[in-house]
Amino acid sequence: MITGEQLRAARAMLKMEQGELAELSGISIETIKRLERMDGVLNAQAATLYSLQKVLEGEGVIFLPENGNLPGLKLRRDPPPAIRTRKKRGEA
Repeated sequence: MITGEQLRAARAMLKMEQGELAELSGISIETIKRLERMDGVLNAQAATLYSLQKVLEGEGVIFLPENGNLPGLKLRRDPPPAIRTRKKRGEA
């Protein structure tokens, strides 16, 4: 289960705009905004959460299970090329 905090943090770690996540996942930007405003476990259709998680994991995010009631995430040690490209564009 993904939390609103994890969704916001994953996107921030990837330097990904909401519009880009919407485009890659096929989920509307308004839905992403609504989910990111939520605290705790996201209340959405399973297909929506699956699409978001699949895109974020494909970009290099690893979702960590709850550990002491605190879910988390991290980036893969060797991120895929898309992340490296996104960072280069942002470094200009």
